Amino acid sequence: MRMMSLGKWAPVKLAAIVSPPLFALSYPEGDHISNHLNRKIALEPVHDLSFLKGVQMSSGNGTDIIAESKVREPTVMIQPRKGLLHLDLQAVWQSRELLYFLIWRDVKIRYKQTMLGAAWVIIQPLMTMVIFTVIFGGFARIPSDGLPYSIFSYTALLPWLYFSQAVSRSSESLVNSAGLITKIYFPRLIIPISAVLAPLVDFVIAFVILLGMMVWFGIAPHWNALFLPLFLLLALITALAVSLFLSTLNVKYRDVRYTVPFLVQVWMYASPVVYPVSIIPAKWRLLYSLNPLVGVIEGFRWALLSKASPDFSIMVVSGTVVVALLLGGIIYFKNMERTFADVI
Repeated sequence: MRMMSLGKWAPVKLAAIVSPPLFALSYPEGDHISNHLNRKIALEPVHDLSFLKGVQMSSGNGTDIIAESKVREPTVMIQPRKGLLHLDLQAVWQSRELLYFLIWRDVKIRYKQTMLGAAWVIIQPLMTMVIFTVIFGGFARIPSDGLPYSIFSYTALLPWLYFSQAVSRSSESLVNSAGLITKIYFPRLIIPISAVLAPLVDFVIAFVILLGMMVWFGIAPHWNALFLPLFLLLALITALAVSLFLSTLNVKYRDVRYTVPFLVQVWMYASPVVYPVSIIPAKWRLLYSLNPLVGVIEGFRWALLSKASPDFSIMVVSGTVVVALLLGGIIYFKNMERTFADVI
């Protein structure tokens, strides 16, 4: 219990408030208590005296006054899910600080105790681009739609590396956060979302290198570049949709972690990273566009390199597949969410 002495001041008068049964303090004008009490205690009745709970004050005549008030504790209502597609985005928004710290944790852990640190963000796409240019652009003579093969492949590597990193990290995000999931309640959707958002930091740094390459090759951006955020959002949603499936499956079946690297590798060669869509026979392009990354990569090349307008029907099909994957991922994630704490 804290003690505050009023010294030789006049006795403190208590004025009762009818409803609720709390008290207000008044004191002679001109006296000085403290900066905090001067802000809280006024000559008018005060309805919230929770800051004085348990404070014992002593007046000059030996009278002790204990200020008691009812402290209102914050209440969190945990309710069952309202539907398979109910994301409870309000709870996610209220937990945005946790989302921020999870993203920052993932970024710090990725390059902790590394010799080159964040330089790996630049080294990885650059070295991959050099290998692709030598093997596929030089030896295999794969066409690049009239563009230098190096920038042709690097532009595709940006969304692809973001997608592969987001899927690889988020597939194990729930298992890696088992200690957090089993101890406190928070919207579980935050964990895969944070794992998908964290690689955006790498994407931004690698994107600066692409701008330098565009200057080197004399490629000026046109109005198409205004659509770049749309294709980046499409890549993010695609990564989130796949991550909702894989991270949920990994909670129950731990061998999923061994499948993800193989899946990512196969997916890269099934996407137009090292080759253009134009080499795909026309009769197979509709089936080929079921790969959601086809629309993303073609959109990046069209927006940044001002290549000929792509087949927008491919982008529509890819976008439709992304929406279907996202809805399916949400349904599966929300259906299995209630068992995470028990199974993980």
